Amino acid sequence: MRKCAILSMDSLADFEAYDCLIDEPMRVLGWQTELVSWRRENVNWSDYAAVIIRSPWDYQDDMENFLKVLANIEQSTAQLENSLSVVTWNINKSYLKSLAAEQVTIVPTLWPADFDVNNMAGYFDHFLTEQIVLKPRVSANADNTFWLTKDNYQTKILELSQAFASRELMVQPFMADICQEGEFSLFYFNGAYSHTILKTPAQGDFRVQEEHGGGLLSVTPEPALTAAANQTMQAISKLHGELLYARIDFVRYQDTFALMEAELIEPSLYFNMDELSPQRFAKAFVARMAANEAKSKNAEPQVARLPLGNT
Repeated sequence: MRKCAILSMDSLADFEAYDCLIDEPMRVLGWQTELVSWRRENVNWSDYAAVIIRSPWDYQDDMENFLKVLANIEQSTAQLENSLSVVTWNINKSYLKSLAAEQVTIVPTLWPADFDVNNMAGYFDHFLTEQIVLKPRVSANADNTFWLTKDNYQTKILELSQAFASRELMVQPFMADICQEGEFSLFYFNGAYSHTILKTPAQGDFRVQEEHGGGLLSVTPEPALTAAANQTMQAISKLHGELLYARIDFVRYQDTFALMEAELIEPSLYFNMDELSPQRFAKAFVARMAANEAKSKNAEPQVARLPLGNT
């Protein structure tokens, strides 16, 4: 049985994680899974045939070392999924600019070079709104994300200055539909659609993560949402090829749907919300490994053979 590391963190005690649900489908297909913290030292990554990035939900606290670990994995014989090149692109939310250039509708966004209190009033005016959101370009689990209004932002200046003292930021209008309807997440495994959920925030909040009290509902996406998701996946594939997994998050916007984020590093894949999704993931993984190994075998240099007989 081949070994696959499920890359995680030292403790998931404060998080909701569902990756254990793929253990049995993977085992049935000949793969033994092992949860491994990305912070564990002296790991011989070549002991594993593959490493799947799943729940290293503290990487934003030490991004440089996280990327070094991924580089070490790619330098081993293990297959890293998703790849380091994809992670490097997706780790900074400025990747949204690349998708917008491919005609993907994203939430309207400003990309200031740094935090300047003198620009705050102008952000509200730019979006013609009473409410905005400031968040880091590198973050996870809605860390250091601020929902601000024209009336309260001045009381947050010290907190904002500290949060963005050494972080790049992005500014967006607050998308009211997140509170009124929710945020849709669509999941793709090896480029193929798997399932969709609707995430709703707790009363008075805007964060949809379970850790912040958000709720989950399995839904069937309407045609306009499916079309937006497929267009986004086509753009990602054009830029980076097919990926083992992708979660793309949307909010209803005007007469269509706007991309909130394309989660390609460590998104929860909510295997608990679709009973067949763990099997889909395992089959996609095994098919991907077989295709990569066949490609690698075909790329090996062929040794010229001299004909037998007279020389």
